[in-house]
Amino acid sequence: MYALVEIKGKQYKAEKGAVLKVDKFDKEAGDKVEFDSVLFLSGEGDAKVGAPYVEGAKVSTVVKDTIKDSKVKVLKFKRRKGYKRTQGHRQQYTLLQVEEILGA
Repeated sequence: MYALVEIKGKQYKAEKGAVLKVDKFDKEAGDKVEFDSVLFLSGEGDAKVGAPYVEGAKVSTVVKDTIKDSKVKVLKFKRRKGYKRTQGHRQQYTLLQVEEILGA
């Protein structure tokens, strides 16, 4: 069984036991988070499509950790002008462990 769930405006495929890497939440490790914005629910031989969401469906998750992604370098450069600027950025993510998917 799996579900397509919308988290912070992005869609993720959630299966029981899977770890989702989503944009940062202000939650501590071990906190429980439930999402009821399930777009699609696929079970044993049947599928439910929401309009826009499947009624009564929930995805229950637990926050595992907050991590930083690898560094992305940003370079601004103008030729023959002596202008060069570099900047680095590390995006923060939250790891969510899917505990269970409740269907309607």
